[in-house]
Amino acid sequence: METDKSKNLIQLLLGKSQEAFIIGIEIYNKPTIRYRVEGFSFFICNAWELMLKAYLIKTKGEKSIYYAKDEKRTITLSNCIEQIFTNKNDPLRMNLERIIELRNTSTHFITEEYEQIYVPFFQSCVLNYCDKMLTFFDVDVTDKIPANFLTLSIKVSSIEPKEIQARYPKLIAEQLLETLTHINNSVPEEGNEKYAILIKHDIYLTKKKEIASASVAISKDADQAAFIFKNVKDWQQTCPHRRKKCIELINKEIKKNNINFINPTKDPSDDKYHTFNTSHFDLIVKFYNMKSNKEYCYIYDRGTTPQFTYSNSAIEFIFSEIKKDLENIIRNLKKQIKKS
Repeated sequence: METDKSKNLIQLLLGKSQEAFIIGIEIYNKPTIRYRVEGFSFFICNAWELMLKAYLIKTKGEKSIYYAKDEKRTITLSNCIEQIFTNKNDPLRMNLERIIELRNTSTHFITEEYEQIYVPFFQSCVLNYCDKMLTFFDVDVTDKIPANFLTLSIKVSSIEPKEIQARYPKLIAEQLLETLTHINNSVPEEGNEKYAILIKHDIYLTKKKEIASASVAISKDADQAAFIFKNVKDWQQTCPHRRKKCIELINKEIKKNNINFINPTKDPSDDKYHTFNTSHFDLIVKFYNMKSNKEYCYIYDRGTTPQFTYSNSAIEFIFSEIKKDLENIIRNLKKQIKKS
C-alpha cells in the first residue's frame, strides 16, 4: 500500500526519469554532437531505470528497489527489467537488453558505425518508454515534448566489411562486424516494433508519378545512365505505421481522452470504452479514400500485393472524425457506402 512518502518518491523518480528521457532525445537529434550515440544510450537507460524503480515502489513497496543484503544500494536497471518483464522473449525486454549492452560497450570504446546498427533499437526504445509511462502511471510524455520530436534524426549509410577492416584495428573491426551480424540475425524479417523498427530504403523505378518519392530524367545521348533526383522524401519517416499500429494508437487516444466510442455490433451498455478494430479502420480509410492521399498513406507497390503504411496525420484525422460522432460514425459510414 502506497504511503505519502512513497507517493512523493514515485513522483520524484518520474520527474527525473522524464528529464533524462528528454535530454537523451535532445542529444541524439543535435547534428553537431558527435557523442550522441553514447549520450543517448546512457540517458535512455537512466530514464528507464528511474521509471521502473518508481513502478516497483508502486506495486511492491519501497524496499523492492534495494538489495536485500545491502539496503543502502538500489538495484540495477537489469534487476528491474528481470522483475517487471519476466518473459525473456518479450521484445521490449530484449530491446532494453540490447541498449544496455551498447551503454556498457560505449564506456570502453565505440565507433561511428554503431549508430547505423542501433538506431532501429533506439526508435523502438523511445516509443516503448512513452507507452509504459502511459500504461504504468497514466503519464503522457507528449505533454512535455511534442510527438514529432520523438522521431529520431537518422543518419543511414551502408556498412562495408572491407571499409571497417581498413579503418579499425583487427580486434575492433572483428567485434563490430560480429555485433552487426548478431543483431541482423536477431531482427525478424517483418520486424517487431517493440524490439526494433526496421529502416528500409528501397529504390525501384515506377511510371506511377503519384506514388514516386523522386523523379528522374534520362538522356538517350549519354554514354552512361544518368539520373536527376528531385523532391526526395523519406516515406519511412512520413508514413511509418502499419495498420495494426495505427489501430493500437487510435485506441490509446480513445482511452486517454476518456471518450466513449460506440461499436455498433455491441450493446452500448456492455463497456465504457469499446475497441476500435480493423473493420472500423478499413471502413474509414475506404470512405475517405485515404490510400490515395499521399499525406496519409504510402503504397509499396512492386507488382505483387501492395503494402500500405500510414502517417501520424492519418491517425490524427481518423481520431478527429471519431470524436465528431462517437455513437454513430461507423453505422453512418456503412450506410453511405452502401448507397454509393
